[in-house]
Amino acid sequence: MDVLIGLLGCGTVGSGVIDLLAKRADRIEELTGLRPQITRILVRDVHKPRDVNVPPSQLTTQATDILEDPNISVVIETIGGIEPARSFVLAALRAGKHVITANKDMIAEYGEEILAAAEKAQVDILFEAAVGGAIPLIRPLKESLTANVITELNGILNGTTNYILSKMTSTGAEFADVLQEAQDLGYAERDPSSDIDGLDAARKLAILATIAFQTTVSLDDIQITGIRSITAADVRYANELGAVIKLLATGCDEGGDVRLQVGPALVEKSHPLARVDDAFNALFIHGDAAGDLMFFGRGAGSLPTASAIVGDVIEVLRNIRLSVSGRLGAMRMVAKTVNVREPAPTRHFLRLEVSDKPGVFAQIAAIFADANISMESVVQRRLHEQAAEIAIMTHAISPGVLKNATLILRDLPDVRFVHSVLPVVQGGNH
Repeated sequence: MDVLIGLLGCGTVGSGVIDLLAKRADRIEELTGLRPQITRILVRDVHKPRDVNVPPSQLTTQATDILEDPNISVVIETIGGIEPARSFVLAALRAGKHVITANKDMIAEYGEEILAAAEKAQVDILFEAAVGGAIPLIRPLKESLTANVITELNGILNGTTNYILSKMTSTGAEFADVLQEAQDLGYAERDPSSDIDGLDAARKLAILATIAFQTTVSLDDIQITGIRSITAADVRYANELGAVIKLLATGCDEGGDVRLQVGPALVEKSHPLARVDDAFNALFIHGDAAGDLMFFGRGAGSLPTASAIVGDVIEVLRNIRLSVSGRLGAMRMVAKTVNVREPAPTRHFLRLEVSDKPGVFAQIAAIFADANISMESVVQRRLHEQAAEIAIMTHAISPGVLKNATLILRDLPDVRFVHSVLPVVQGGNH
């Protein structure tokens, strides 16, 4: 028996879905007893050359040809962005169609509304591809790990920034040079703001944290810092201190108090996330029963994303076959406070430019002593005749205490710049 599918969008991801579904149709039929068949494809221009061969009769510029076709049971959305994708998805759900999407922006912003619409219509809404490409993250959190209380998420969720930081680490190049290379290679968009300013990772964290911590999380709940300020000097000192710099998406739930942030951090080389290089993604999870788990793989690309989408297609077909569609429904959320309490003490890295003369370090040490901040490691280098650079690794300290001490440091006449203040993720600990 054929199950007819409507595909919204035929770009990089949509083309990958067409290709992979064609290759796996026989296998999917063996697994589910049903055969997926893409019957209509929404595009902007039916005459545009495409990466895959599709019959012209399947192409349409009218979404209603898919959304109002009673013979189409499943809709796959690969348009991206908020609108018109959100309107199309809601219309499909209300029409009783199962929906599969790779749209992280839409799910992060309107996931609650979309899940409620799916529950009301008793249809499936699956979005494994929205976070992590081919890496299975959503389904383990929604199903496999539900016996756990998840207390921590720590992830590298953006391949572009990870490629840039990895390249800076391996070559010693500056941020701007590596960004240009990433754009030339197609890893970064012409406008890379969403990636390098942390918004892409934050949207993915909002989705993961909502599921893992069973509370509604929005983008506004997440403290976001990008990587524009990271320099080759930061990367070099991190290496000397036994760490690498990564853009981390971090969430923790301590008894109903949730903290969420995206920003650069030093990750000790003994931590598994330190070894995630190039454009790969990874998510480190701690559950009270399962302990520490890490999921790793390619987080984007045509076939990796198509892999997750086709996996969702198989799940939908199984549900149709067994007459259990819509069984997950909307998740039950618990009201929790977000980013209200002071974060737990952690080690920090600071890089300062100071006047190169006697007594300057003693002034810095005195300010730290007054704030009860203990220094674990110090690296000092002369920059030129009048300036020196100091890199400091502290012992665990409250971020608020460190922030106050840093404000005092900035007022010292001999402290020219406080270039970087970054948290440190310790290896071997969750």
